[in-house]
Amino acid sequence: MIHLQYANATDILAKTALREGETKLGEQFEYLTALEDLRDSTATYVVFGIEEDIGVQANFGKKGTAKAWGAFLNTFVNLQYNRYTHKNIILLGSIKVVPSEPINKNTPKQSLGDIVDRIDKMVSQVVSAVVRANKIPIIIGGGHNNAFGNIKGVSLAKNNPINVINIDAHTDLRPLDYRHSGNGFSAAYRQDDQRYLELYSIFGLHANYTSQAIFDWMDQRPQQIEYKLFEDITNETDALHVFKTMISKLQNAAIGLELDCDAIQDFPTSAQTPSGFALNTIRKCVTLAASLPQIAYFHLCEAAPTKMTSGQVGKALSYLVSDFIRAHDKH
Repeated sequence: MIHLQYANATDILAKTALREGETKLGEQFEYLTALEDLRDSTATYVVFGIEEDIGVQANFGKKGTAKAWGAFLNTFVNLQYNRYTHKNIILLGSIKVVPSEPINKNTPKQSLGDIVDRIDKMVSQVVSAVVRANKIPIIIGGGHNNAFGNIKGVSLAKNNPINVINIDAHTDLRPLDYRHSGNGFSAAYRQDDQRYLELYSIFGLHANYTSQAIFDWMDQRPQQIEYKLFEDITNETDALHVFKTMISKLQNAAIGLELDCDAIQDFPTSAQTPSGFALNTIRKCVTLAASLPQIAYFHLCEAAPTKMTSGQVGKALSYLVSDFIRAHDKH
């Protein structure tokens, strides 16, 4: 079963550590009971989760991305509400994915791909509704398979293909034999009925984990795809300069910001890496992207917290989301 479970004040306040003399963000959210109510709200941001790791498992990855939303929520609701944080937020809830049958190592990958197809439909429906209401979706959790639903949803709402900057160690441009977390951007490009993705930029790509076939495929499309290898970025100053240059080329259309947390060094993800960007560098990149008037959505994916790392993952995701909102509000 795949459905949107709406958040409510009772459940959120139960997660919020109330304290006399302080106001927490969890006390300031707006809630809805139907997507149709989005247009009646003056809020700018709609935060929701995707509680699934089907796409990751279909891509031979480590499950756990379904837990990112819960880790994020426990921290986000307890941020201080002050002059630097804003109550201009709808906390929508989360897309919950409960397979009709248990999934194990013997489950055919094609069967998992069929579930991902259904998740795509739900994600694109929710994202499209948010964007049609002139709001910015901030999407937490799940695998990078959900990039397709995000891109499709924004494109349908805008009636045009969109551009995307993806901070990622991987391209996610694998073949479309079946849907999984490794071909979300392939799906956005290779639609027979409608094209959803125009320009695609990958920031921080790892040379060791990109096949020659994918390099060849990208090199045949220099007008559509740009990438910068992590190995060619020497320091934080260089990283921010490169990132700013890349996003400046995308401003002819709506821009999606995708962050695969496996780009962050030692971050608990479905494909954790010992070599990557520092979290503080990524925070600055997010701030740069959020400052653009064309920014249409922010997706934080592939975080896979454990019981031991849940608190730190929640804090990291909350920093990134609050950075995004703060930077966009200034512009």
